Amino acid sequence: MRTVTYRATEQDRGKRVEKVLMGPMQISRGLLSHLKRRERGICVNGQRVYSTYVLQAGDVVTAEVGDEELPRLLAPVKMDLAIVYEDGDLLVADKPANLPVHPTKDPEERNLEQGLLAYLPKGEYPHFVSRLDKGTTGLILVAKSGYGHELMKRRLHTEAFFREYRAVAEGIVSPYTGMVDAPIGLADGSSYKHCVRPDGAKSCTEYETLAVANGRTFLRLLPKTGRTHQLRVHMAYLGHPLTGDWLYGRCCDEIDRPALHAYRLVFLHPLTGERIECCSPVPKDMEGLLS
Repeated sequence: MRTVTYRATEQDRGKRVEKVLMGPMQISRGLLSHLKRRERGICVNGQRVYSTYVLQAGDVVTAEVGDEELPRLLAPVKMDLAIVYEDGDLLVADKPANLPVHPTKDPEERNLEQGLLAYLPKGEYPHFVSRLDKGTTGLILVAKSGYGHELMKRRLHTEAFFREYRAVAEGIVSPYTGMVDAPIGLADGSSYKHCVRPDGAKSCTEYETLAVANGRTFLRLLPKTGRTHQLRVHMAYLGHPLTGDWLYGRCCDEIDRPALHAYRLVFLHPLTGERIECCSPVPKDMEGLLS
């Protein structure tokens, strides 16, 4: 099971170990309650202790932060996965088109979660930090435990987590650059489709034109918030739905999905502080729309 270790400093002398666990070790109150029940959940210098244990400088604190063994509700399915980054806590996968991240209403349809269940070793489970629509291609960040997931969730929409997309939109977007600040909520009478509406959640998208060809605009999109279908809804709101977006625009014979690609992902690793940068080339079906 995944463990994290911390050496108590002089400033930690006299503190309860729970203060260090929830402080520099970044363990949530919920996970701490689980650690208290695990046989080796909280140890100091190799010995199991209560969360009220009083630390001395130099004490080595160890916590088991991996997921407990859970019954697998989904059947693992071996599939070819493009893993562009991986360490003991996180991985970044390059998702192909028309592969849903999670199970759908169709029990026969494969999904990325099943593929990762087959890929990860026993004791590790996929926790999706970022999510992509079924038709969207590109980079998706996955934590291997609930602990890693919680750490990355705290960094969403901060300078420690940056996402950049590429898209092809119908028509010539004007002005060439701008910010869409328009609240998004569910469309009336729908449990799936979203729209811009005054009572929706605050939603902001920055865009920049990279090229214009064939009556279409190739865009760089930067979501400043993370609403469902945000980039698709905001471009449709501007009057330039993404090419192939059957839900917010219209179908297209040249591409069978919305022309949206998670192109670049940059984040600070929550445990090492290392800056991780990943990039995925724009897929050929989107390039073909502009050729």
